[in-house]
Amino acid sequence: MDFSLSDEQKLLRKNTAEFLEKNLKPFVREIDNNGEIPMEFFRKAGENGIISPLIKLKYGGPSLSFMDSVIISEEIARIDTSMATSVYYLLNTSWAYVLQKYGKQELKDKLLPEIANGSKFIGIASTEPSGGSDVANIKTTGRIENGKVIINGEKMYISGAVEAKKNGGGHLTLVKTKEGVGHKGITMVYVPANADGIEITKLNNMGRMGISTSGIKYTNVEVPEENIIGEINEGFYYSMDGFNHARIMVAAACNGLSYKMLEEGLNYIKERKAFGKHLSDFEAISFEAADLRTDVEMAALLNYKAAYLADVEDPDFYIYSSMSKLKSPQIAMDTTKKVMMWFGAYGYTKDSGIEMAARGIFSYLVGAEGALNIMKVIISKAILK
Repeated sequence: MDFSLSDEQKLLRKNTAEFLEKNLKPFVREIDNNGEIPMEFFRKAGENGIISPLIKLKYGGPSLSFMDSVIISEEIARIDTSMATSVYYLLNTSWAYVLQKYGKQELKDKLLPEIANGSKFIGIASTEPSGGSDVANIKTTGRIENGKVIINGEKMYISGAVEAKKNGGGHLTLVKTKEGVGHKGITMVYVPANADGIEITKLNNMGRMGISTSGIKYTNVEVPEENIIGEINEGFYYSMDGFNHARIMVAAACNGLSYKMLEEGLNYIKERKAFGKHLSDFEAISFEAADLRTDVEMAALLNYKAAYLADVEDPDFYIYSSMSKLKSPQIAMDTTKKVMMWFGAYGYTKDSGIEMAARGIFSYLVGAEGALNIMKVIISKAILK
């Protein structure tokens, strides 16, 4: 069993960190304040193969592995601790993967090169006002007639809708195409955000301000039948495959944030003095640091296993990706909270940057590719079957 990264992966981490330090770090606070990631960053990231790394060479992507993608995800979260860029990245990575795996050739030839070069966004639209994790009971309909899919309904809490409408792109959208059969009557369709009949309402989040969260209303939206992903009425299974893989990217981002917060915290307690001693000399803090470092390392190793199993197409990989999604956000939140407490009053100010991380990581606790209790349902069913 080899826990080391290959020379190529070490170089990937180094080059990604250097690219992000130059092209993303100077804009992080501006992104959080203004609510927008510069489009120029995505173009440069596309040129460097780190905006949708699973896309194959024949579509203009770098054809990297899930483990490679985890490395990139960790580095993005270390730089943009608001988690906004991490969300954009995980969507572009995971749902481009689904499009590449199940989409029709014409659609792949059209969209994947533009996603790979950073000029277009792709996300998932499954959550509805009536429920999030209960994908099988969606209400949005897709009527297929005369070579078109006509969509009516509403989605809620959808990431990237504003960006897709402004800059190009859209969402793999789940629609009901057969009534009375639950999840066996759901179809996945690629819907461009600028299609006629789409109304986007931006919601105001508490954090990760650089990527929008919106409601999307569909009123007789028409897209060509070629935009159907895979087979009709099989969309539920494609979405579950996508979520299972996306959870690896979610956990990787959380782990990257944990590493960054802990790094900042350790540097601070080794320098800051109170009562004539460094904070690191107090066992209440040093023991807490030991626990945090152990937790972060465990979370990262679990995530690496999930990525490895995804790369070798082990059918049980989804158990480990769910475990990663269960633990990594909680550990990242705990790490951020405790580091903020080490910093004291300064940690609560915007000057520290820790508050930005605290606001961002909450989005991964409450949802993002499945709520924590849903992860427990998945894991328990797998281990008890």
